[in-house]
Amino acid sequence: MGIKSSIEWTESTWNPVTGCTKISEGCTHCYAERMARRLKAMGQKNYVNGFKVTLHPHALNLPMTWKKPQTIFVNSMSDLFHDDIPLTFIRKVFDVMRQAHWHRFQVLTKRAERLVESADLLNWPENVWMGVTVEDASYLNRIDYLRKTPAAVRFLSLEPLLGPLPNMDLSNIDWVIVGGESGPSARPMDEEWVLNIQQQCRNADVSFFFKQWGGVNKKKTGRLLKGRVYSAMPNLASALCPA
Repeated sequence: MGIKSSIEWTESTWNPVTGCTKISEGCTHCYAERMARRLKAMGQKNYVNGFKVTLHPHALNLPMTWKKPQTIFVNSMSDLFHDDIPLTFIRKVFDVMRQAHWHRFQVLTKRAERLVESADLLNWPENVWMGVTVEDASYLNRIDYLRKTPAAVRFLSLEPLLGPLPNMDLSNIDWVIVGGESGPSARPMDEEWVLNIQQQCRNADVSFFFKQWGGVNKKKTGRLLKGRVYSAMPNLASALCPA
């Protein structure tokens, strides 16, 4: 079994890289940075460098040892397309994802430009879902970059959602996740922003997943939208991995 995750849209996490640097508004209150500091203080070996980008070659083959098919979020504590991660290491991560064909792997980046620069240099297996984070309208161009990749499943993480995202081009996008910011100093999310995105997904026949309202206490605020839980997964998912 993989390293079980509490993230609502995945099952497990795998971190062959840890650490990152802030690149846009959504990074301001980074949960991974807070967690990395905590793990360093606890003496966790993988976090001896705190939140500095660190490669972990010893962790590369972990998914090969997890025999039960599962959905795995890659680098929940980093960004695989960070400039400090060599292309050779990114290729090794992709090779493992190809070999561990019984899993689904979810890769999420804010560094969409490097994603596109690297896309043709990588071997894309069908069990890799590629996503970009879009926290407000300033970063809608990340969706255009994502569309240029040959990923079998393309998704958007609109979290933390910091502003409205009207009139998104959702062509060739398979899945949209929406969530508010959680933890200390969480910035608020407007219900109208969420409902508008949900309607855009309906219009474009894109799977919609509402992750959370967020806030200081995300368990208290929950994930009900107009009294319902929305947990749709990509329509292509059932064809990509054996049950």
